[in-house]
Amino acid sequence: MPPLPAAPASPAVHHGRRVEGLVAGQATSDGAGVKLTRVLTHALQRRLDPFLMLDAFGSDDPNDYIAGFPDHPHRGFETVTYMIAGRMRHRDSAGHEGLLENGGVQWMTAGRGVIHSEIPQQEAGVMEGFQLWLNLPSSAKLCAPWYRDFQATDLPRLTTPEGVAVTVIAGHSHGVQGAVTRPVTEPLYLDLHLPAGSHFAQPLPAAHNAFVYVYRGAVRIAGETVPAQRMAVLANEGDGVRIEADAPAQALLIAGRPLNEPIVQYGPFVMNTEQEIYQAISDYRSGRLG
Repeated sequence: MPPLPAAPASPAVHHGRRVEGLVAGQATSDGAGVKLTRVLTHALQRRLDPFLMLDAFGSDDPNDYIAGFPDHPHRGFETVTYMIAGRMRHRDSAGHEGLLENGGVQWMTAGRGVIHSEIPQQEAGVMEGFQLWLNLPSSAKLCAPWYRDFQATDLPRLTTPEGVAVTVIAGHSHGVQGAVTRPVTEPLYLDLHLPAGSHFAQPLPAAHNAFVYVYRGAVRIAGETVPAQRMAVLANEGDGVRIEADAPAQALLIAGRPLNEPIVQYGPFVMNTEQEIYQAISDYRSGRLG
């Protein structure tokens, strides 16, 4: 792979956010028994609005994931699947089918409804990645479904002057526009690879909710150590975040503008009222969803 383009000088962050709390996540299973860690759970949906869920999955034992996620419905939100090892084959009720490969992202807007399946495939015995759920505003919950696959080579990347390699999945960082933008929730989704002794600064609007999930090594934020497999919820203060690494580390930085709307969830349906949930269930049972 050619060297990543150098970014402009790092933006100034004068008052970095502190860590409000660390989250370990909950071991669980989903789909047809896929073992995963639910990092952003239902209890954090209001605090981290507009984000509804973050799952981290990964194993070198195919029995942990090979059955995958057979046909299942969604309505009212978006899913962002990021593969960092292995592959994920998917198909949906609209006739779309594709193969998400190592380093790729699928961004899917369920909108008024889609039924799809996701079947993990190992690569050299390993499968690893993340799935993020991003809420839709009430005005868009019944929009037409949409999705796009971004292979690793499609994703904008940069290297900061401090040597941090950044993949910009969504939003804007260091003068680089991400693969996806959303005008209402304004999501920022960065994958950061920090070499030893480096730091990374990212401006953030104070009103945007934000968190960092460390999946390799450890980082420091405002003097607090965030170890691997921990999510740091960032306090809503200051003008951004500064992340430091004494040794090589890899982390996700995710932020977005809260919707401040009611959240009513029933499994794969996320709406604003119970009546809308009843309608989603009825549409699914009668074959009108997707």
